[in-house]
Amino acid sequence: MRDQPLMSGAHSPLQSGLQKETWTSWTIDVVKVLARSSSRIRQPLARAVCALCCVFGTLPAWSADGSSETNYTIWGTPGLITLPDAKLAPNGEAASTFGYMPGTTTVGLTFQFSDRITATFRYAGVDGAINPFQGQDTYYDRSFDFRYQVLDEGRYLPAVAVGLQDFAGTGLYSGEYVVATKTVAPGFSLTGGIGFGRLGSYNPLTTIGERPSRLIDEIGTGSFVFEGRGGTFNFNQWFRGDVAPFAGLSWDVNDKWRFVAEYSSDAFDAEEAAGFYKNRTPLNFSLTYDLGADSRVSLYSLNGDKFGVQATFSINPREPAMNTGIEEAPLPIRKRAPGESELLGWTELGDAVLPTIRENLKRQLDRDQLRIAGLEVSGREATLLLENPRYGSEPQAIGRAARAMASQLPYSIETIHIIPVSNGMGLSRITFQRSDLENLQFSTVEAIKERMVIEDTRGHMIAFDDDKYPSFDYGFSPYIQPGYFDVFQPLRADFGIRFRNTLRLSKNFKIGSSFTYRLAGDLAGSEPDFDGVVPPVRTLGPLYFEDPFGVESLALYYTAHPFKDIYVSGRVGYLENMYGGVSGEVLWKPVDSPLSLGIEVSRVRQRGFDRLFDFRDYEVTTGHVSAYYDFDNGYFAKLDVGQYLAGDKGATLLVQRTFDNGWAFGAFATLTDISAEDYGEGSFDKGIMFTMPLSFTLQEPKRTSYTEVVRPLQRNGGAKLSVNDRLYGGLADYHRPSLDQEYGRFWR
Repeated sequence: MRDQPLMSGAHSPLQSGLQKETWTSWTIDVVKVLARSSSRIRQPLARAVCALCCVFGTLPAWSADGSSETNYTIWGTPGLITLPDAKLAPNGEAASTFGYMPGTTTVGLTFQFSDRITATFRYAGVDGAINPFQGQDTYYDRSFDFRYQVLDEGRYLPAVAVGLQDFAGTGLYSGEYVVATKTVAPGFSLTGGIGFGRLGSYNPLTTIGERPSRLIDEIGTGSFVFEGRGGTFNFNQWFRGDVAPFAGLSWDVNDKWRFVAEYSSDAFDAEEAAGFYKNRTPLNFSLTYDLGADSRVSLYSLNGDKFGVQATFSINPREPAMNTGIEEAPLPIRKRAPGESELLGWTELGDAVLPTIRENLKRQLDRDQLRIAGLEVSGREATLLLENPRYGSEPQAIGRAARAMASQLPYSIETIHIIPVSNGMGLSRITFQRSDLENLQFSTVEAIKERMVIEDTRGHMIAFDDDKYPSFDYGFSPYIQPGYFDVFQPLRADFGIRFRNTLRLSKNFKIGSSFTYRLAGDLAGSEPDFDGVVPPVRTLGPLYFEDPFGVESLALYYTAHPFKDIYVSGRVGYLENMYGGVSGEVLWKPVDSPLSLGIEVSRVRQRGFDRLFDFRDYEVTTGHVSAYYDFDNGYFAKLDVGQYLAGDKGATLLVQRTFDNGWAFGAFATLTDISAEDYGEGSFDKGIMFTMPLSFTLQEPKRTSYTEVVRPLQRNGGAKLSVNDRLYGGLADYHRPSLDQEYGRFWR
């Protein structure tokens, strides 16, 4: 599991569980309420909704996967047209949607986090008349959705899902729902459900409790004002207020075309009040055409008043475009003949034979673009210090190195140790028996994994090569530095050239630097914010990008492994774009434990706006105690508790899923002792992140990846320091939990 850097451009950001039985009982109660209220329904189609819900349990069974592609609503969520259904996207699927209808443009990012949990981030640009008091032609709204699959579709029972829409936003799209979907024929499914909030606004059947409104109709204006700053959960609203039914059908006409129809329970009240939408009928229709390559385009007819279009693009990290990479195949291991393992004559030559052994091993490792950092051999065992600049899958690098050692070392060497190294530290010692490699190379990876031994390197390290230090590395690369959700422009970015260099003084010390030169961009066009009771530790960001040239970082770094399971690091200098100072970290990380603990403390000062070598007056001590836990199947959580850059105290929770090919998706939230009012719009720091390995698209081994964090808004509360070379990520890659997850590539 990689500890992904929680950073977007220059800035670092970074459930309540419901018993299944509880929701089932609650749903039964709601159905009873609907049945008692059905006499109030006058529309024939609405009566059909209740009938549809009642007969779900007696429908005959057809294949539940009649559709090969997930359908996405205009809000970017799995569903019908404006309403959800209970179909699940394939586990791990990530989808982006780009929709337009007159008055509203929507971008949605949805990730099927597990086989039951779906999460969506939505960004909408709406006609400014919907909130005229903001004084903008376009009102930008950010919102999050969450859905839980209560019941999978069975032979007779439908799939059932419960969801929260816009559960921590301004309230424009806020609503909750319970929905059921049943496949009644191949490619044909029926959906029925009940909605609350926005999803219960058209022709409600009844009311359950009171729902405090977050949309206030200003007397005499005919427009809505959004109460609060968004970002508050407002638990007292959920599943309360008016309750309205909705229904729909989805029909895959053939392998290219899909037709969807729905009876919508969304009255579009705010849009109607703003004057750019008219709800003439609850009936909506759509046609979707499959373009291939996981992309679709849809045409909508909405409420008899508008037409809309949407493009959908999806990707599933579990299903790469090719089943294997295009790297060269590994060489087979020559199995030693009987008696060859007892040939020790080479040891009588002493050190004279070592250059030949090393050259033979280096030749095969060079073929795989792996590097020797140190080598020690004796009559029966050998230890290799291994640098892996190529393979994003660490087990693949270990497997290639093990093959090379088993093929090239003298026949008498039976025990081989591989110690991956980075930043002058041994990350773990991985031990194999040569006979196991010979006998199991055409067997399953589980067989060799059971024979692998992983240990802490303390007490087992060998010397680095004499010519290893000092060393100097450098490189040029293009860069893109995005900025999101400016009030007046939703996306800004700088483009330019980055120059990085590293002077490695010894195995423990290095000097690293990064310089950028902007060729084009408009990050400096955002408005800096000096106001508020919270120190402007991040909202002055635009001022740091006015000059085209800048020093991103220039610091002295120290790393060491002084005790078993204990790792330390330190940094002093210009640590990131906005801060310089001194920072230290200690990490407890056993090689075979999913749990790790760390502490980091920094004393930093805000840098000058020109990103050169001067400082401003603001100075602060920041630091956190961190707990990392690597769950099975790629799930990972990190909890940071401590003091942030603005002096506020609180905690950040990151939940992430990493796939064995390096893709990662996650979400984080930070709560501190800064009140929602003092924090400002958004109420608290939160966001989503993803990492895309370049090897996924290039289909050849690469350690390079692109990580991006998307925040609804960058404020000052909950802001963290962004530094290079934090300990956890590099260590965890070569420890037992991560290696076990990716071990399928060992023989590859």
